[in-house]
Amino acid sequence: MKEYNGSSIQVLEGLDPVRKRPGMYIGSTNSKGLHHLVWEIVDNSMDEHLAGFCTEIHVIINEDGSLTVIDNGRGVPVDIHPQKGITTERIIFTVLHAGGKFSNDNYAVAGGLHGVGASVVNALSSWLEVEISRDGKLYRDRYENGGNPQIELVNGELPSIGKADGTGTKVTFMPDGTIMETVEFKAEIIKKRLKELSYLNKGLLIVFEDKRTGERKEFKEEEGIVGLVRDLNKSKDILSNEVLYLTSKSNQIEVEIAFQFTKEFTESIHSFCNNINTVEGGTHVSGFKTSFTRILNQYAREIGALKEKDENFEGKDVRNGITAVVLIKHPNPQYEGQTKTKLGNSDARSAVDEVFNIESQKFFDRNLDYLKSLIDNAMKSLKLRKAEEKVRQNLLGNNNKFTGNGKLASCSKGTPPEKSEIIFVEGDSAGGSAKQGRDRSFQAILPLRGKVLNVEKIALAKVLSNAEIQTIIMSLGCGFGEGFGDDFDIAKLKYHKIIILTDADVDGSHIRTLILTFLYRYMPELIYGGYVYIGVPPLYKVSSGKDVQYCYSDKELETKMKEMKGKKFDVQRYKGLGEMNPDQLWETTLNPATRLLYQVTIEDAVQAENITNILMGSKVQPRREFIYEEALNAEIDL
Repeated sequence: MKEYNGSSIQVLEGLDPVRKRPGMYIGSTNSKGLHHLVWEIVDNSMDEHLAGFCTEIHVIINEDGSLTVIDNGRGVPVDIHPQKGITTERIIFTVLHAGGKFSNDNYAVAGGLHGVGASVVNALSSWLEVEISRDGKLYRDRYENGGNPQIELVNGELPSIGKADGTGTKVTFMPDGTIMETVEFKAEIIKKRLKELSYLNKGLLIVFEDKRTGERKEFKEEEGIVGLVRDLNKSKDILSNEVLYLTSKSNQIEVEIAFQFTKEFTESIHSFCNNINTVEGGTHVSGFKTSFTRILNQYAREIGALKEKDENFEGKDVRNGITAVVLIKHPNPQYEGQTKTKLGNSDARSAVDEVFNIESQKFFDRNLDYLKSLIDNAMKSLKLRKAEEKVRQNLLGNNNKFTGNGKLASCSKGTPPEKSEIIFVEGDSAGGSAKQGRDRSFQAILPLRGKVLNVEKIALAKVLSNAEIQTIIMSLGCGFGEGFGDDFDIAKLKYHKIIILTDADVDGSHIRTLILTFLYRYMPELIYGGYVYIGVPPLYKVSSGKDVQYCYSDKELETKMKEMKGKKFDVQRYKGLGEMNPDQLWETTLNPATRLLYQVTIEDAVQAENITNILMGSKVQPRREFIYEEALNAEIDL
């Protein structure tokens, strides 16, 4: 063995750490990581807008596959950096953790705070060019092979290449195909993000162009987050056409709130801080909820809707059916949570509380009919909650447990939750093979009968009466009821891997979607916490003598058949998991060393909410339109 001493320690300088470990900086090198590069550059332009210097952003996919982002902000500084002695532009694009957002001198608020955006994109590009319009001059710099400068500086300065009209920055980059698994930008992914950003930045013009196809689309939302609420509710039945919009500033924190009530049985609150989607909520959401509950109880007492003997509305009563967007601009946001998308600033709570308290009373005092409609809705929700509590008590019984369907095969006692997994399968046939093929020391099997109830648009009482839903709740052991009660406790979760393993057909996909809809609506913390997975069964078994291989897609089978050309082989198409014997099931879908699992994540809560409502809701027309529009773009990555 080689001696372990000082010479064993590698020091990666410049941008080498990014190229060596790209996942540390962009999460992955797949399509998700590729588009993360786009967001890093777009975020820099967005921060110029938040600072009040940018009114227009263009995002262009070029014919050669590169991507360009142009803004009319102040332009990246080109003066000599006082510490490094060279142009500041070169520092920004080649030095990690170098940026103007570590203090509030340049940006009062900003989405990107770590100073790695531009340099990381440069590191992971085969080439990158930046053009800067500033002080009446045009500057150009170019980097190749992961950030190696190609333009020679003159006394540390970037030479001007001409005159410029106005100010701004243009960045064009070509992702490095030797590092990234894919370098093909997807127009739909980029457009959806740009549309969301236009909602969050009222009046900002964002232009998208795809020169590969000739497509051009402009995004400019004059209503801001009011338009976002309308968009979220387009497939729902609403109580009132009015979207209430409140905005003000408290302790240097800008607050915007928009909400509208629907006839749904759930609440839908989406929150953002400095354009970052805080999918796990945080203190700004807590401030909104607290203030809303207090204000509605106050008015309900004043107008006599709640008598002296009546109990107050709970938060779930006043928010039942709400679709809300809470957007703040904070000078120094602090994030926490599993995915670092939960705001932790205590001053954000008090700021939102104060703004809602003052601005909502101004509105309600002038619009009593609207106020009474909210109180009526809360009263109906309170009565519904009381009825549901009775159902809950009847179902739970004295031993505080659901009955279950009697099909759960638990793993060995004493196995800690973090090493245990539960696998949902459809039907007794698949369940029998899975139970025989599993490793019972850490794997539990739960066969489900038929299709799980579609919980979208259904009252909690009916949800809890469903036998398969009861079985899932009982098996997981952590309770339920996000937004409906205090029963859910992630600390009581029995299995830290929840695997949905269904047949590779239409029915299997439907069952998987129904289970995910239930978890998303009633146990979203399981998804946000990274506990939910989708198992992928093989579609084909290719046999040639004793050599047996499995294919998980038609494309994989096509490749395998080309490899087997000239040989004698058999192909078996699996119709379901029940057709596989226990050994085959272990080898292909149960063995952690060989199986294929996809973790279920929600990075865009707005898109997840929209898709869930459209696909699982009661309205047919929005679903038909969605399927028609997305037929060629069927893969949905939440």
